[in-house]
Amino acid sequence: MSITSYATLQTAIGDFLNRDDLTSVAPTFIQLAEAQISRDVRHWRMETRAEATIDAGDDYIQIPNDWVETIRINLSEGDTYPLDLISRAALIDKRSGAQNTSGRPRYYTHADSQFRVYPTPDADYAVELLYYAAIPALSDGNPVNWLLTYAPDIYLYGSLVHSAPYLVEDARTATWSQLYAAAVLRLNEESESARMSGSGLTMKVRGLG
Repeated sequence: MSITSYATLQTAIGDFLNRDDLTSVAPTFIQLAEAQISRDVRHWRMETRAEATIDAGDDYIQIPNDWVETIRINLSEGDTYPLDLISRAALIDKRSGAQNTSGRPRYYTHADSQFRVYPTPDADYAVELLYYAAIPALSDGNPVNWLLTYAPDIYLYGSLVHSAPYLVEDARTATWSQLYAAAVLRLNEESESARMSGSGLTMKVRGLG
């Protein structure tokens, strides 16, 4: 059977496990696999660009709801100025040492589930964020996404990895894990190769938050 949708993925999970009583739990295996996939896969199809404005006097920027990992943040007012990532402690030290000065932001960190910049903006600044967005979760209402279409093996083996503890199939965990890891490695390597060759990079613009 070809894996082309959320429903056929669930069927394939049952077929590979030779079980027909997993209808109620297969979605959980898929959900757990998606959580792991978000941590493991970094593909150019996940790259997303968002634009926003930092208001004068406000040193926080909301993180997009689908944010997974930052690639870079630029001030895009006129010339482009990249912001440098520093630790939260380093940003606090800079604020303390400079009496919390204001000016054009130069640094950012992660704080309180947001981005925090330094110095505090002395004017409104346009910001461009390039980041890895979460892969849209599969569901009955969203039966297909790019990963299922392009790499169904990652979905299948990832789901089977998470089926093993439920089914007390410890002996099969290593097999599924190795197949999953190999599939993820191939996909990430292919993405890196495409990026280096300059092919296939498309950005989707959406607002922050």
